[in-house]
Amino acid sequence: MMELKGKLRASALNEKQHAATNSVIAAFCLTGFKIVVGLVTGSLGILAEAAHSGLDLIAAAVTAFAVNKSGKPADREHHYGHGKIENISAFFETILLLVTCFWIISEAIRRIMSGRIEIEVNVWSFIVMATSIFIDISRSKMLYDAAKKFKSQALEADALHFSTDVWSSAVVILGLFCVKLSEWLKGYEFLHYADTIAAIFVGLIMIQVSIRLGMRTIDALLDAAPKGIDRKIISIVETLPNIIDCHNVRVRSIGHECFIDLHIHVNGNLTLQAVHNLTEEIESAIHKFIANADITIHPEPK
Repeated sequence: MMELKGKLRASALNEKQHAATNSVIAAFCLTGFKIVVGLVTGSLGILAEAAHSGLDLIAAAVTAFAVNKSGKPADREHHYGHGKIENISAFFETILLLVTCFWIISEAIRRIMSGRIEIEVNVWSFIVMATSIFIDISRSKMLYDAAKKFKSQALEADALHFSTDVWSSAVVILGLFCVKLSEWLKGYEFLHYADTIAAIFVGLIMIQVSIRLGMRTIDALLDAAPKGIDRKIISIVETLPNIIDCHNVRVRSIGHECFIDLHIHVNGNLTLQAVHNLTEEIESAIHKFIANADITIHPEPK
């Protein structure tokens, strides 16, 4: 049994590492592509996206490291395993996002206030952003699938991040198109500011993502129980025979594992063997609801 669990853990770790590594490679390629095109064209929108992708690269690398370390089994110093490393990784990614937001918005405001906006929009401006959208859609789906399968908050944070990148890239494309229109149409010179305004929208979108990631990460680090899960567990347990009531349910999630403690009142006339069989029935019932749960049951006579 222990050997089977070890093989399953290794298989899950390999699949998670594969998703995280692909994310790092994609972030590296996108960052370089955007930096080159952004510097050549002078587009703040593309440079903002390049900075965003640069932090994506750092965040993806941290996620890959966290996924690797979080897969280590519990030891004498870490009785609940190493899953919290994923939560710390997600929190680090939140901080990086916020730093990028402030830089993008402050630089955009500086350009607007100074009135000095030099930008060249060409076919490469649109190619790099279209490529970014295609890659972000592909990797966010891959990461979401892995995050859902293994309940990995680090991979989920990356997936949420990159799915939001799709919208920010679309905003940049719109800004670049408006700049091009300002060159073609007389009387619409104000559209020349569209790229810079698009950069501000990218920053605002990233702030929203950062707040969402930050709240989820803090909840996980503080061992906040999933909403309503205690009531669900109580309802499952109390439907079983010979259970008088279920109470003092505590749940904490660490990485892809869920640890559950609960107390039950049973008939005081039951034998020790009968109570033991009852606890196994409870574990089996809860595992149908939470497959990867580690359950501790405290029976009390009544």
